Amino acid sequence: MKRILSIICAAALLLSFSACEKKNTDNSEYHSAEASSVTAAVAETMSETVTETMSETVTETAAAVETTAEEITVPETTVSESAAETAAQETIEETASSTAASASETALTTTAVETSATSETTAKAETTAIQTTAAKTTVSETPISTEAETTTKAKPSASDWDMTTQEIVADMGIGINLGNTYEACGDWIVQWGDGTPESYETAWGSPVITKAMIKGYKVAGFGVLRIPVAWSNMMGENYTVSKEYIETVREAVDWALECDLYVIMNLHWDNGWMEKFPTETDECMKRYTKIWEQVSAAFADYDHRLVFESQNEELGWSSVWDPWKGAAGKSESYALVNKVNQTFVDVIRSSGGNNDKRHLLISGYNTNIDHTCDSLFKMPDDPAGRCAISVHYYAPATFAIITEDVDWGKSQRTWGTASEKAYLAEQLDLMKKTFTDKGIPVIIGEYGCPTENKDMDSVRLYLSTVCKEAYKRNMCPVLWSTPGGHYDRNTCKMIDPELAEMYEKIIE
Repeated sequence: MKRILSIICAAALLLSFSACEKKNTDNSEYHSAEASSVTAAVAETMSETVTETMSETVTETAAAVETTAEEITVPETTVSESAAETAAQETIEETASSTAASASETALTTTAVETSATSETTAKAETTAIQTTAAKTTVSETPISTEAETTTKAKPSASDWDMTTQEIVADMGIGINLGNTYEACGDWIVQWGDGTPESYETAWGSPVITKAMIKGYKVAGFGVLRIPVAWSNMMGENYTVSKEYIETVREAVDWALECDLYVIMNLHWDNGWMEKFPTETDECMKRYTKIWEQVSAAFADYDHRLVFESQNEELGWSSVWDPWKGAAGKSESYALVNKVNQTFVDVIRSSGGNNDKRHLLISGYNTNIDHTCDSLFKMPDDPAGRCAISVHYYAPATFAIITEDVDWGKSQRTWGTASEKAYLAEQLDLMKKTFTDKGIPVIIGEYGCPTENKDMDSVRLYLSTVCKEAYKRNMCPVLWSTPGGHYDRNTCKMIDPELAEMYEKIIE
């Protein structure tokens, strides 16, 4: 436990601190389709209230500390489905903490009206926050009321492994990201945190994850939970992944599987070390390989519902090839992307357990649709033949990413013109022609838009339309979701009933 007085002083310093850092998705996963970098300013809100324990003899209350912060991540929208659940009561430890953050924006340019927290010239914003453990109180978790209990899938049979990757993707339905949680990273967390996995988990505004929150995703109609992870957090020498961090992520994976959700687990932006791949190729490949060797070994015995994803949006380097300046360096950048993805498959397939047949998700070039559909991009050779492709959709960036005017574009409040809908259809049809029709399943690993300074009818139309159009083309759309968006992690429910109803109709 930190001493309260020293923490308060540190907090005062942090509140005036502003960090400017390039981040690819986590706090704000957006990319301009017309910029290879998108303005990303992120600040996370953490408002945690320590409530009363339901006990016969003890009642403890702790003062809730409120913090305000800004957020520019693609707001999380959750897909909802009237599902069945019973009241969930779980006890958790909460930290009354105050976080203040200010993030400088990093603008970048990318070539496709296809932004995302991954399209891959990324906007990184780092929230500055400090967490103090003022009180630990056992609390009763907000119950989720439904008509029936969520069914937990039985231990997989041999036939489950016999499912093709396309059948797995179809079975996922629609999904949601557990964003701004296990992928939260930054040197300031090392300095001001308490050295625990929870100090990272909560650094970007998320409460500590509980099983009730994850059950709520299932109740809302999601079939797959994507879990972004920064595996370098708490990393030891020689790129040794922290066992404590693995176990924290494992807990969320286990809960999701118990709630009958598929899980996609990736290596996310991870504080940006992959930007050095072109200049420090051998060392970066060593680090990348060692991370996946350890992670795949730790989860080797998990069943077919756990999918590994090679990367987020970082594969593709504007320092090597600038799409706005011609073809110079293009083949070199694509070759490196293909090499990283092939290394991923090779490592997983040789790591034992069920990994020789595990379904894998391959990151497209910057997860940009146009770039991924380029003939220079190659799917890796896989002896198991169990790879899907991942791209992101945040187009147009002026609606799906920014909430205020920036130097490269004017923020738009509405979406839904004939040309905007046609562009969406064109992009998804390109993915269908290039991959789906050739037997390679497609997952839209992220899509979304903010609500701030947006017309809410347009927000609902955009999110539901992207989801519906992808779903009807046999692709799995996975909503980018962070604390404070469309799904409330405290009440474990969708915030907007109208949007929830739209999602329900898509998956009926």
